Parts: sequence; C-alpha cells; structure tokens
Amino acid sequence: MDGPKGPSISHFYTSSTLHLWFRCYSEGVKIFALTGGIAAGKTTVAARLSELGAHIISADELVRSVQGPNSPVLARITARFGFGVITDGGELDRAALGRLVFDDEQAKSDLEAIVHPAIAELFDSRVHSIEQSDSDAVIVYDIPLLVETGRASEFDGVILADSPADLRRERLIQYRGMTRNEADSRLQSQASDEARRAIADWVIDTSGTLQQTRERTDEVWQSVVSAIAGGTK
Repeated sequence: MDGPKGPSISHFYTSSTLHLWFRCYSEGVKIFALTGGIAAGKTTVAARLSELGAHIISADELVRSVQGPNSPVLARITARFGFGVITDGGELDRAALGRLVFDDEQAKSDLEAIVHPAIAELFDSRVHSIEQSDSDAVIVYDIPLLVETGRASEFDGVILADSPADLRRERLIQYRGMTRNEADSRLQSQASDEARRAIADWVIDTSGTLQQTRERTDEVWQSVVSAIAGGTK
C-alpha cells in the first residue's frame, strides 16, 4: 500500500522514467506488462503470478531503490529540490516531493532527468540477473502508468488488473486513508478504464474476493503460458 495520504512520487513519472530501454535478452525470455488503475489489485495479482513461476519486477520498487539513502540519485534530488524533501532519517520524503512536482511540468521533467537513467540501468540489471538463471524466464513488469507512458508495444503482452472506479475509490478511502476528494483526484489523474482495456491482451477481474482474484489470475497465467508455447507471444 502507498502511504495513507499524499501522492506517490512514482505516480508522476511519465514515459521518460518508467519506459524500458530494451537490450537483446535471451531469445526465450518473455517480458509482459502488468498494469491497472490505482487500488485495482496489482499487488495481489503480481504475488500470485510470482507463486505460479513468473519473475516480478516492480516499477515502484525500482524507483524506491534508486532513490535510497546516500544514493547519487537522492543527492541530485536534494540539490535540485532542497532539503525539504528529505526526512530527518535521511530518506526521501516522497509525499513532500510529490507535492512539489504535482502541478509543475518543469519540476517533473527535472525529476525524470535525474531518475530516468538509474531506473533504466537497474531494470536492465534485474533482467540480466534473471536470464542468467532462467534463459526461458517469463518476466512480469508491474508498471502502473503503462497507458500514460505509451509503451505497451514494447512488451510481449499486457495483463490488466481491472476493477470499477467506484470500488477502487472505496478501497483508497478505506485502506489508504484518503478523503473522497483525494481519492477522486488520484483516479481522475490516471488513464481511463477504457484506455487500459484497449491495450490489454488479458484482463483479470479484481472486483471480487481475494480467492476469486487468485483463481482468475491462475486462468490468465495458463493462457499466457499457452500463448508462449504456441508461439503467439
């Protein structure tokens, strides 16, 4: 879960930071995108896919990793945005930085220019490490802003965690402590449900129980595996 309130800083990264700089990976390696709106249940789907054999890489986790304490990226962020975005413990205050870049396109661009190369390098390192141990790996890249980045075509396929906006709003209020206005603002800042469905090869309905979501994820995984085996992905 994100923090209880305030924007998640990875929410602001557009195509220049979250896209992939693909290199030539092993022929058998497949990379699929997992996406979905905020509070759609991507974490649950990703966890189940991992249990089924997929290698999961999280865009949010990459962002957090490159911005860790004492990192070169954090030093550059501090130089650009000031010590007001650093906690007393020396970590990035994601909410504070998020507020600074929320409505400032130049600030967003500056932030992306700082973080972008490090994310691309770390992603490449993660994929390389996976393919060293599994030359036929199925990698799932958990990327919330796939529609917004316009990078769907770079993947072997797209898996969508999908649930109605009304349900996701209630999840944000109940589980992340947002007000209704805060939840609506987050929902409205993202791509529409229709836009996400338009790029999806597989859709997992995450509006039911946890067990139902897991079962639907199992069905999609079998379809993904069949598509790979059949040479259509």
